[in-house]
Amino acid sequence: MQAIVKPNASPGFDLRRVDMPAVGPRDVLIKVKYASICGTDLHIFNWDKWSQNRIKPPLIMGHEFTGVVEKVGEEVVYIREGDHVSAESHIICKACYQCRTGNAHVCSNVKILGVDTNGGFAEYVSVPDICVWKHGKHISWEAGCIMEPLGNAVHTTLQTEVAGKTVAVFGCGPAGLMAIAVAKAAGAAEIFASDVSDYRLKLAKKIGAKHVFNPKETDVAKEIKDQTNGLGAEVVLENSGNPSAVKSAFKALRDAGRISLFGLPSEPVALDLPNDIIFKGATVLGITGRRMYETWYKMAGLIKGGALDVSNIITHRIQFSDWRKGFDLMNSGNSGKIIMHVDGK
Repeated sequence: MQAIVKPNASPGFDLRRVDMPAVGPRDVLIKVKYASICGTDLHIFNWDKWSQNRIKPPLIMGHEFTGVVEKVGEEVVYIREGDHVSAESHIICKACYQCRTGNAHVCSNVKILGVDTNGGFAEYVSVPDICVWKHGKHISWEAGCIMEPLGNAVHTTLQTEVAGKTVAVFGCGPAGLMAIAVAKAAGAAEIFASDVSDYRLKLAKKIGAKHVFNPKETDVAKEIKDQTNGLGAEVVLENSGNPSAVKSAFKALRDAGRISLFGLPSEPVALDLPNDIIFKGATVLGITGRRMYETWYKMAGLIKGGALDVSNIITHRIQFSDWRKGFDLMNSGNSGKIIMHVDGK
């Protein structure tokens, strides 16, 4: 089969012919129809410091995909050939303290598809049955392709109530754009958005942000406070990981507000703990992955009920053979979500 592979410890990927994946007794073989490019894939493509410390080539990339079940292992019970599915990218051990106490999304022994094991940038991928999510007929192929990253946004945004509240989103890459869409679907009163890309700020406004700011041109925290009678945002969602944005996000947070941190800084970030957190009585939440499987049910419900439309977040649709174009677009910053048509039909 064809697959996008990280062949060695250097920048870039290759499209290569590789062996079909094995299917164990509790595995599900999926014929991939669509796959989407994640920021994590871009980190690995560019071969940054995080990637150099984590990735062990050769490895098939990709953890955001949807497809049709081709084959199931002999011990798989609830999944059938022909099912339309996506996959939870966190492969959990089911035995550690976190898994046994309802926190499998932070499993002590987690492995991630396309990071620690071969992923879904391929014609076929083999996934443990516990990771397979079956779609109802209301989920389109395109929506199914981005359910895994959408889950990050749902987890980030809906940790506490946002209905009727002011929400500020820092970083308008795909994760931030999805967070804006989720906040709007959940009834946020007013949404602010910040990013250094004017292209993405236009997308943010189209998706639901009322006010957008470029930190190269303005003091974002001050602008948000000015627009909220000096109070700041009740809910802040940090998706960029940029140290300056993280600091600004805490400054923009209202007293007794909640901030969810999803973006990953590449270096330690110094914070003014007394004034930004302690005296504010702030709630600070670290976000990783999706709650398994509470978040998936929320996503399916929001889409089925018509409250959440993800179509505007997808800005580019390319063929699998044009994958290099997708990564060039991601590096440029002039894109939202990019999806690849893998099966070519």
